[in-house]
Amino acid sequence: MSTRRTILAGTVAALGELALTGCDHSSGATPPVRPTVAGPTSASSSSPSPSSPTTASSSSSAPSPSQTSTPQPSSSSPASSAPAKLWTPNPGELEPDIKAVAVEHVAAQVNRSDLQVYDAQYGGLLDTSASVLVVTSVGTFDVRLVQATPRWRVTEVHPSDPGAPAAKPTAAATALLAEPRISLPPAAQADVRSGQVHDTVLNVLLALAKEHELTVSVVRSGHPLLVFGTTRPSDHPRGRAVDVWRIDGHAVVDPATPPALVDGLMRRAAALGSYNVGGPRQLSGPQFFSDRTHHDHVHMGFTT
Repeated sequence: MSTRRTILAGTVAALGELALTGCDHSSGATPPVRPTVAGPTSASSSSPSPSSPTTASSSSSAPSPSQTSTPQPSSSSPASSAPAKLWTPNPGELEPDIKAVAVEHVAAQVNRSDLQVYDAQYGGLLDTSASVLVVTSVGTFDVRLVQATPRWRVTEVHPSDPGAPAAKPTAAATALLAEPRISLPPAAQADVRSGQVHDTVLNVLLALAKEHELTVSVVRSGHPLLVFGTTRPSDHPRGRAVDVWRIDGHAVVDPATPPALVDGLMRRAAALGSYNVGGPRQLSGPQFFSDRTHHDHVHMGFTT
């Protein structure tokens, strides 16, 4: 796993603020809606290639999504160069060019020479619309797209907004931020520091860390407010869910990842109290679900 890195301050104002939908199957009271700003359309047609790994609270070596070996973070890839420098799809990706368009768009708008893209995960994938969560070194961006020719078109971009650090973090938050077997990207680290993530989520991650090294993509901010394509509130913005995209160095989306590894994590999360566990395969039990959105990560949602 990569060494801990300081959260890069700030996001890009021109990218707007999150206000629409989410990826899990949760329900409950509707969170406050924030204003949206439409982003410009990506014009690049280059194919994506290797991304830097997720920055996190981790100290050991971890494999990359495609080769089960993670390189050390690099800050030398300019945002203005070919998007191939920022992200590469795994062979198991559904509609990888949709993610490529989202990554290229964020890179062009952020326009930072030190930008690193750690993951591109679906927040929602329907026939003619999608949400791609672009997880980067400057925050996580919920990129909305619609079907178009020759490539899908970006309509909105909503950056993460974790909020200020809590005056007194809980013991669970402090322990998670110090846990070397849990890798958190900058927005997720800031979510935990903000005090807006329930201890239930943090304690389950700490319990899972005794059995696995986990790379998190999204906790609270940077995720759609509603389950994508529905009016149901997501558990993520309420601090009651977490998504994991890599387990023991193996990307969930990679066909080479042992199914037992992913399915085992899903079952363990349910045993630890998750009422809403999503992933690439439908498991037996009322807690589990699977759909196209969750082919690339494991979602764990909680009631408190």
